[in-house]
Amino acid sequence: MAHFNLIKMPLPPMTETGTINAVIDKGAHFEGKLTFEGTVRIGGEFKGEIFTNDVLVISEGARVEAEIDAGVVIVSGTVVGNISAREKVVAHPPAIIRGTVTTPSLRIDEGVVFEGSTNMLQNN
Repeated sequence: MAHFNLIKMPLPPMTETGTINAVIDKGAHFEGKLTFEGTVRIGGEFKGEIFTNDVLVISEGARVEAEIDAGVVIVSGTVVGNISAREKVVAHPPAIIRGTVTTPSLRIDEGVVFEGSTNMLQNN
């Protein structure tokens, strides 16, 4: 059974990529397939699949168990699953990533836990 709070409204710029278009916030639980345009921030719990050509932000305290296919992924929460990003993946503490990360650009800041492997593809 899916329980979620999805807020669709422009929020002030909160990421290095600009304005956030939608939020699955702290306390929300969502299971399924998420596709979107623009920037979405997950602050709650998500389980399933995520597809976008744009930006996914996983906030501190969030838990995501998913196969992720995105343009840019910014992680400060927990991700269990594989991440494929066409542009870049950035991990800020206290992020935890468990899985394979495939991207042409990967930044893992000090204090991040990364258990998995990486495939660094050239951006053509």
